[in-house]
Amino acid sequence: MIKKKKRESTKSLIRGIESVVEAVVLSFIYYSVWDVFYNADAAPLFLGKGKYVLMGIYAVLVYLFCKNTDGFRFGDLRRTDLCIAQWISILITNFITYFQLCLIENVMITPVPMLILTVIQAVVAALFIYVYVYLYRHTYAPRKMVMVYGTDAALGLKFKIDSRSDKYNLTKLIPAKAGIEKICEEIAKYDAVVINDVTAQERNDILKFCYDHEIRAYIVPKITDVVIRGSKDISLFDTPIFLVKGTGLNITQKFLKRVMDIVLCLVAMVPALPIMLIIAAAIKIEDGGPVFYKQKRATINNKHFDILKFRSMIVNAEAAGISIPATGEDPRITKVGKVIRALRVDELPQILNILKGDMSIVGPRPERVEHVEEYTSEIPEFSFRLKVKGGLTGYAQIYGKYNTSAYDKLRMDLLYIENYSLLLDIKLILTTIRIMFSKESTEGFEKVAENKQLLEEQLDELKGE
Repeated sequence: MIKKKKRESTKSLIRGIESVVEAVVLSFIYYSVWDVFYNADAAPLFLGKGKYVLMGIYAVLVYLFCKNTDGFRFGDLRRTDLCIAQWISILITNFITYFQLCLIENVMITPVPMLILTVIQAVVAALFIYVYVYLYRHTYAPRKMVMVYGTDAALGLKFKIDSRSDKYNLTKLIPAKAGIEKICEEIAKYDAVVINDVTAQERNDILKFCYDHEIRAYIVPKITDVVIRGSKDISLFDTPIFLVKGTGLNITQKFLKRVMDIVLCLVAMVPALPIMLIIAAAIKIEDGGPVFYKQKRATINNKHFDILKFRSMIVNAEAAGISIPATGEDPRITKVGKVIRALRVDELPQILNILKGDMSIVGPRPERVEHVEEYTSEIPEFSFRLKVKGGLTGYAQIYGKYNTSAYDKLRMDLLYIENYSLLLDIKLILTTIRIMFSKESTEGFEKVAENKQLLEEQLDELKGE
């Protein structure tokens, strides 16, 4: 137990050291390129220690961007996702640094050395990622885990955990009805336990046992757990009290969020406008139909608005009034539609929705009006997500999939609402850029049946043990 505890306590320290080492190496590469290509012109400005200050600023920038795009989560994310995150961070850092150098020299300098720098750093970053992930996987074996579940509906988590067999090894399922003594006896044999959909009393007993025996516990939160997580600590008495306001964002937060939405969208419109004009022309030329597809969606306080998308399917694709999600080979998708869907630019017109004030850049994804009514009838708490404006991206869009359940989406959206900050918005925007290049989040409806059948086979085997 002591050996395991020491091993776990050093893991985060090692990962932190690895992150700093990589940031320092990337900064030295930047300094070398600057010294070769830019130093001659800027030498009079850096006879002192100014160049080291620039290196320090560069190191901080690349570290923060990599950190906020999850580029340093070695062992947690797959190598491809780590590479995408770090390449995006390097590109943004070099973009900022280039204009920083232009301002220092008071002239537009050639960007070619910065492009060379970006390519070199991209290769170096990929090498670091390969080595770090290799070391992680050969140093830390997947945790042997057991899951305690309350209802059969909770067993769906088993399939999700199995998708990361490199990190987790869920080998046993125990129903909560087995009794606390039997459960604790089994838990003691494993490295960690997953607690999913059990009663409050059962969860309390299991958590106390795990805490006392230093066993790692993963808890799937209920709605009230998510709400309490964003509560305020009231330190006025000798009894701990948590304050839950339930009012969504305050006036200051709404104002700052709106300012950031407007500024970022106006900046984004500069490169997006030519692309949008080309797409609009292509859609019009192909079949002469409308450029935009409009659909009623619900946003803050259940207000309804028309969300805008580039039309990617044939005209009157939903003539029967029934929304049928499009699969990859859906014959309703036009030729232009296939391209803009693949490039994920079909939702660019929502920049206009954001500028108008119907939406925000980050927030719960605005659902169709009829879906809100349907989900709310099944899950009354679903209306909680309407305390803020709907967003172009958010927790559920980043960490969920097309087939993620409404209840899971609600929990993720409430995590955002109850823990809101501008820094969180920035982190989610940066993470969205990485997710756009990941195929994982595009797992669609056509895979649900296949996954469900596989899950049922696995669960039958575990239950039969």
